[in-house]
Amino acid sequence: MKFLASLAAAAMVAASALFAVPATAEDITVKLWSRADRSGPLRAGNIVNAAEQYNNFLAAAGSDTRIVIELIESNARGFDADALELLKAHSVGDTPDIIVAAHEWIGSFVEEGLAASLDAHIEANPDLYGDIIPELWESVKYKGQRYGIPQDSEVRMFFLNNDMLRAAGKSEEFIASLPDEVNAGNFTMADFCDLAAEVKNSGASEIGFVHRPNVGPDFQMAMASFGIDMYNDEEAKLQITRSGLENYYQWLADCVEKGALPADMTTYSWDSVHAAFRGEQALSKFHGIWNLGNQLEAFGIDPLDGEAYFNKVTWINAPASEVGGSPKNLSHPIVYVVADTPNKDVAAMLVALASQPIPNTKHAVTTNHTPINYSQVAMPDFQTKGWGLAAGVPLLAYAEFMPNHARIGQYNAITYQGVQAVETGEMSAAEAAEWVVEELEVELGDDLIILD
Repeated sequence: MKFLASLAAAAMVAASALFAVPATAEDITVKLWSRADRSGPLRAGNIVNAAEQYNNFLAAAGSDTRIVIELIESNARGFDADALELLKAHSVGDTPDIIVAAHEWIGSFVEEGLAASLDAHIEANPDLYGDIIPELWESVKYKGQRYGIPQDSEVRMFFLNNDMLRAAGKSEEFIASLPDEVNAGNFTMADFCDLAAEVKNSGASEIGFVHRPNVGPDFQMAMASFGIDMYNDEEAKLQITRSGLENYYQWLADCVEKGALPADMTTYSWDSVHAAFRGEQALSKFHGIWNLGNQLEAFGIDPLDGEAYFNKVTWINAPASEVGGSPKNLSHPIVYVVADTPNKDVAAMLVALASQPIPNTKHAVTTNHTPINYSQVAMPDFQTKGWGLAAGVPLLAYAEFMPNHARIGQYNAITYQGVQAVETGEMSAAEAAEWVVEELEVELGDDLIILD
């Protein structure tokens, strides 16, 4: 109740400050840009609902002003295509006030004069933002400032089949200790590779582990474990280290040689990758928390029975590459961006209201996303239907984020070619690292820093 009272008070004060009581009724139209996304309708819907809430605050403050949402829905197939459509609209002066976007486009939005810095707004409204999981703020920073509010989050990790570990002779104590051993830096990427090979060679599994079969961000958490920091925030440039890249590729090569990783992994279909873990062929898979629902169905586990699921499956971060190092995982938040328009103060407050625990939980639980606020974990929907999502929150302490740079797609595509070359045996780790660095230098030019 105290929180709700402070929320209402903060919004009413903002309403009074933004709008002196006008002589005549006034509508302020706020343009909201969002993909027509059936899988996440509340990304836009929560802003629409926030406008209704804000109008109630305005009325309570004695203002006749009303906020009207104009929803602009693109039919883009993905967030990258959507961002490009948005930038085209902005270039001809058709700029929306609020944007639903993938966070890595923030840098481009800032450079094009589209995104407004939200630091002052966030600092002026601690009651509305003080509970957001701190690590998530890193996803919306560009050159040290925050240009967005996390709308949802997710976490990508390594899934392990406990039954296969048991069949390979691993004790319950070993299985239970794995997450803590990884987090303490005692269980490394090499140990993981050896474990996957051991389980496969024992006959407890057909495959050691699988990863995504095409280019994509999942590899970043494994790369980060080998000291590859992709982004220099101060210079707003991508970066690469030859030594880190060679160590990462050598790990993949070693895993193939030991039989832990299929040499033809990059020729798999997505269906084959999913089936390998859900069909209990592979000990492990690294991918995202949204796999949980399909895993429960495949394993015949009651969706409300978290205890049964975690008896079957263990989650770990990507282990460190060396003993004593820090593990990593990856999160890819979708964010609200407020455009630098005359309506930016109104838009920022709508985003604030849409980011509160109740509306965000309605979106998160129905779309298998982890929460953006710590307090959401204690809410009934997370304790019952969203128990798995709540379990993913502690992993966010180790989260990496894709760089907020427009050319990260090219970077990922080139480094993935190195993955293919090493796993198939076409190149050694050293050869692949050198080739990838050269290609990155040619393709990215001044947008790339080569660290060694």
